[in-house]
Amino acid sequence: MTGLPMRVPMDGLPARVRIHEVGARDGLQNEQVAVPVEVKAEFIHRLAQAGLTTIEATSFVHPKWVPQLADAEELFPRLAELEGVRLPVLVPNERGLDRALALGAKEIAVFGSATESFAKANLNRTVDEALTMFEPVVTKAKEAGASVRGYLSMCFGDPWEGPVPIEQVVRVSRRLIELGCDELSLGDTIGVATPGHVTALLTALNAADIPTDRLAVHFHDTYGQALANTLAALQHGVTTVDASAGGLGGCPYAKSATGNLATEDLVWMLHGLGIATGVDLGHLTTTSAWMADRLGRPSPSRTVRALS
Repeated sequence: MTGLPMRVPMDGLPARVRIHEVGARDGLQNEQVAVPVEVKAEFIHRLAQAGLTTIEATSFVHPKWVPQLADAEELFPRLAELEGVRLPVLVPNERGLDRALALGAKEIAVFGSATESFAKANLNRTVDEALTMFEPVVTKAKEAGASVRGYLSMCFGDPWEGPVPIEQVVRVSRRLIELGCDELSLGDTIGVATPGHVTALLTALNAADIPTDRLAVHFHDTYGQALANTLAALQHGVTTVDASAGGLGGCPYAKSATGNLATEDLVWMLHGLGIATGVDLGHLTTTSAWMADRLGRPSPSRTVRALS
């Protein structure tokens, strides 16, 4: 089996895509047992060696809520020697932000919801209450010179509420941009989006004065649609795509959320389209296979399985 696809470009696609790697945070936070900090640090170093330049490292959330990431203070300093690698971290509130800034974090993210049900389940707040909580976090982060990413979950469907109206997603997206978020990651948390829906949402966001270059996409592969949805986003001009090495992760507060789009599957498609990523697929595959061994189960990534 060849290690790379034949390159056959399509018209109208970006020349380069930045992969926002979320496996070390979004992936490992869903593990039943805590992964040792030494393994997490090596995982992130291996991902960087594979050519990934944005690797979401951890979350400064209270250990009570996400015990798998309780070692954030211990992990982050172990990544200090990674030059040229962006290491964003998730913060839930001002306390989490203060912890992250104290360790020198330069990029932070807040995690909001487009639906009331998920905001209640994830943050125990309404959508508007969550946005109010984020406002001082974003302001303080920007004052400290940090960039801010806003995650918006349940952009396409919600396990309690069903399909989510596009105008509802646009309203919350505008609020996050107005708060000062530099980038907005649109999450298909339960994997129900299809390409037409993706295009319609991106078009509506543009109509609300949110430019495509401030948008990223974050697809889950519950129904096998993640790559098709990614291609629709690329055709719209999106150049930042979230993915998780080996397909790790889901969502601890939405049981119907299966794994993220696997970074290897994304890279295989992008390389086949002639789109530059800077990622060495062989090195990345080896890294995900190594992590799967540490977790004691095979990787769900089809590309990892095919190349291994």
